[in-house]
Amino acid sequence: MRDKRLVRNIGTLAHVDHGKTTLSDNLLMAAGMISPKVAGKALALDYVEIEQLRQMTVKAANVSLYHEVEGKPYVINLVDTPGHVDFTGHVTRSLRVMDGAIVVVDAVEGVMTQTETVVRQGLEERVRPLLFINKVDRLIKELRLGPRDIQRRFIEIIRDFNELIDLYGEPEFKEKWKVNPAKGTVAFGSALHKWGFTIPIAQKEGLKFDYIVDAYQKGYVEELAKEFPLYRAILDMVVQHIPNPVEAQRYRIPKLWKGDLNSELGKAMIECDEEGPTVICISKINVDPHAGIVATGRVFSGTVYEGEEVYLLSAKRVSRIQQVSLYMGPYREAVPEIPAGNIVALLGVEDARAGETIVDAQYKDTAAPFERLHYISEPVVTIAIEPVRSQDLPKLIDALRKMAIEDPTLHVRINEETGEYLISGMGALHLEITLWDLKQRTNLEVKTSPPVVVYRESVKTRSPVFEGKSPNKHNRVYISVEPLDEVALDLLQRGEVYEDQDWRTRAKILREKAGWSTDQARNIWAIDENLNVLVNLTSGVQYLREVRDTIIMGFRWAMREGPLAQEPVRGVKVILHDAQIHEDPAHRGPAQMIPATRRAIYAGFLTAKPVLLEPILRIDVKVPQDQLGGVLNVLTKRRGKISNIEQHGGLMYVRGEIPVSETFNLSDDMRSATMGKAFWSTQFLRWAPVPESLMKDLIVEIRKRKGLPEEVPRPEDFLGP
Repeated sequence: MRDKRLVRNIGTLAHVDHGKTTLSDNLLMAAGMISPKVAGKALALDYVEIEQLRQMTVKAANVSLYHEVEGKPYVINLVDTPGHVDFTGHVTRSLRVMDGAIVVVDAVEGVMTQTETVVRQGLEERVRPLLFINKVDRLIKELRLGPRDIQRRFIEIIRDFNELIDLYGEPEFKEKWKVNPAKGTVAFGSALHKWGFTIPIAQKEGLKFDYIVDAYQKGYVEELAKEFPLYRAILDMVVQHIPNPVEAQRYRIPKLWKGDLNSELGKAMIECDEEGPTVICISKINVDPHAGIVATGRVFSGTVYEGEEVYLLSAKRVSRIQQVSLYMGPYREAVPEIPAGNIVALLGVEDARAGETIVDAQYKDTAAPFERLHYISEPVVTIAIEPVRSQDLPKLIDALRKMAIEDPTLHVRINEETGEYLISGMGALHLEITLWDLKQRTNLEVKTSPPVVVYRESVKTRSPVFEGKSPNKHNRVYISVEPLDEVALDLLQRGEVYEDQDWRTRAKILREKAGWSTDQARNIWAIDENLNVLVNLTSGVQYLREVRDTIIMGFRWAMREGPLAQEPVRGVKVILHDAQIHEDPAHRGPAQMIPATRRAIYAGFLTAKPVLLEPILRIDVKVPQDQLGGVLNVLTKRRGKISNIEQHGGLMYVRGEIPVSETFNLSDDMRSATMGKAFWSTQFLRWAPVPESLMKDLIVEIRKRKGLPEEVPRPEDFLGP
């Protein structure tokens, strides 16, 4: 589409099962891509087979639609995203390419945990939210509410939704982006039955709510869908209220891109200039069995064409684009070129990953990358996997590697001591879908262990400085360990401070926001993925520069597996105070420096009040009043804490937190305690120290499982003679 003012980039966001994909079916039907008979049941964008089997979206899907409003033709690029908390990584990546989102809310369930999460994620990326209240038929058929009560329910949902915008929105957008039914920024309807309206449509066509209630009572719902098709309400709302790429990029680019806004690239992106240099942000990677790696992303400036030479900023590689195409659900349509403001699928950029910035090769030395994608939860459940037939191992490894490229929230690693392949995911469901996907791709028979919780190790106090000697006794490093302060940890977690950042920028943020000394803030050598920092406070040490990389490797190795139970270390600051390095390179290689660094870190760690951290989930439960006792019993038995209980009509809303380790078989317990009447959802909240009464036994249990000696090592074990 050449006229960017007629383009809209949108996505669907919602809690699991609130009807995003059924809504997308309606929009595809409008564009003539699926027949009206199957729309609403086809779940066309759930084109991965398990999505159809489980009736649940697990991957984000892209499609481009055509829609006319008042005689003007619009192109609407739509992304259908998953709602289940285990797949929230797909939402994070999809938001980068959208300018607006239709947030779907179930009229009965209202605003749920995951609705809050996706709205918060959207507002962080400056994506404008619109509201669609779905499943209105449930209020009529199941709850048997009259028109008055239904309107009251709508007002409650709109109020809750606007409270989220108030809570998470930035000051300049809050008031402008709150939804208002009178202005047409809220749609009501039933995606399954294909009808919907906004207040302006209802006023214009004289629709009264009694007519809808009557349609259900007398059975002429199909007439309703013909008179008030849902797709018209949604697409008209999108065209009128979602900004076009030219408007959206003016306020989104300063937030998403930290380069110089007055540079040629900065200006071209803010203007969404198709004549400017090419800049693309990649949001999703698919591995196509025939075509190889397909990178989907948003063209923020320039026009991308077949054969163009581009540079990948993170991969630091020049590539040539082999094919440019548009996504139509599971299919790609090849086109010669795609201008700024649109979503594109590229072949030929084999080294691209989600979050990659691709620029015209001429600008490779001056371009800045987009802000890193910030995932809100971390992999907290792990399984071990191995093929039944050992000759299938190469095939298994290759498939896992490709799956980890497609889904950065899936972590694959080898336990070097046991040789097991370990997969870590966001939750048990994430791993279940991963194994299903693996079987579809490879047809391999695999054995898996039961899922286990991933813990983290950390420290509470500062350790003394310890001397780490190299095995040949010719090199010494002097290191202390301490916990990272809360502010710095938060900055790392939110991605405001990271390893590849310009050191001056990073030092300024840490001095001003976290109160770090200039020395420490300027001399960060490394930051690892679990938010640990290595700081160099030495001065005038000879040959230090030559061994810097091997000391960093020793730090990373120590942080990957802590001394308590070989679980990853989190939130620790490691300080190098001094070193004595041998002058002869032969005596200061990796085999000498890595163990010296690791030993000193471990000794420091064990004297700084080490703790084990466990992942805690936030849990929200809705339950009828007479079953409340059952819910409270289940939660308190499983070390849950209740933070809030509210009543809405006949339903009780319980909010609290529960350790991940206590959630296995939670559904069975909850069902039997509440006669199957409780609805609940969980979401990753934070890491918290394991209670001291449980910590010792837990460490022994993990060490046994990993085949380690039961005794935790002592500091002396790492200091040696």
